[in-house]
Amino acid sequence: MHMETSPNASRRLLRRGILAGAVLVLIAVLFWWSARPKPIAVIVGTTEAGKVETTVANTRAGSVTACRRAKLAPPMGGRIDKLLVREGDRVKTGQVLVELWNDDLSARERISVEQRGSAQAHVREACLVADTARRNAERTRALRDKGFVSEERVDQAESESKAKQASCESARAQVGEAQARIGASRADTSRTVVRAPFDGIVAEVNGEVGEYLTPSPPGIMTLPAIDLIDDSCLYVSAPIDEVDAAQLKVGMGGRISLDAYRGKHFTGKLRRIAPYVLALEKQARTVEVEVEFDSPADIRHLLVGYSADIEVVVDARDNVLRIPTSALLPGNRALLLNADGMLEERKIEIGLSNWEFTEVKSGISRGDRVVTSLERAGVKAGAAAVAEEKPATKAK
Repeated sequence: MHMETSPNASRRLLRRGILAGAVLVLIAVLFWWSARPKPIAVIVGTTEAGKVETTVANTRAGSVTACRRAKLAPPMGGRIDKLLVREGDRVKTGQVLVELWNDDLSARERISVEQRGSAQAHVREACLVADTARRNAERTRALRDKGFVSEERVDQAESESKAKQASCESARAQVGEAQARIGASRADTSRTVVRAPFDGIVAEVNGEVGEYLTPSPPGIMTLPAIDLIDDSCLYVSAPIDEVDAAQLKVGMGGRISLDAYRGKHFTGKLRRIAPYVLALEKQARTVEVEVEFDSPADIRHLLVGYSADIEVVVDARDNVLRIPTSALLPGNRALLLNADGMLEERKIEIGLSNWEFTEVKSGISRGDRVVTSLERAGVKAGAAAVAEEKPATKAK
């Protein structure tokens, strides 16, 4: 009896051992599955063909500037008698903007005009007398030739004629002197009047009727009476790093962006590169450049002083293989998300580059997915990853 049951017991023990082993393997598999690292969610960009530009941008915010802007004030001090414009008014060339009290100067000008009139009357009188003396001298010479008068009488007549002619010329000189006095008086009067040197818009008015206006002493800036802007011609002035400035040439195309018009770009051209470097304390050395707007319609509603940024296009290539610049690692490397869900490092050869896109000459192919979220923890070659789905864009 004992010999018959022993094999059955052995088989039961074997089955139990196999079952226990299977359970242990299953537990181990479940533990490994639960403990294995989860794929890292990464943001990817697709390698595609497109345009890549090399650009130079400003280091600090620039500003919209008028081609002509004049801070006007009379060259002499005085009380404001007439203030003929207000802020926002459009004015024409030569239009009177401000006039100081100048009754005394106007009176002097009128006196000079009257003096000129008197001098002109004296000219007519003196020259008429000189003409009479000249004809009298001619008649005296004729009588001498006939023996009716002496040579002495001829000399007297000719001397009197010359004296009267000198008086005539002196009177004419007095007219010129009077005319010069009028010019001086008018110049003095004009110093009390401020006129528009060009068509424009009044940006600022400092002073009211009755207030005393004082011109700026040498080396001391004071507020102008009128700030006049020619807003028909605007450009953007911005600082460029001295290292980048060497790549620039007048005439290069560029883009202008304004904080007041977010999402919109204006096209322009580089019109000026300053011939010197600004070395401001605690700031990088920069070169001031100017970019003008291509279209006059673009500047129609712009305001002088708007904050602006510029990008000058140094070089550009169309229809080249490119990747987002944010996918580029130091040493011209990139991480690809392959079909197996693993991150793979590639060495690539790059060409043109800017803050948005980088040209790829070799190392990856069109359609490859490159990782752009390189700052995330665990993103490295050999890690399992999954592309993060972009949120759906809501229809506007």
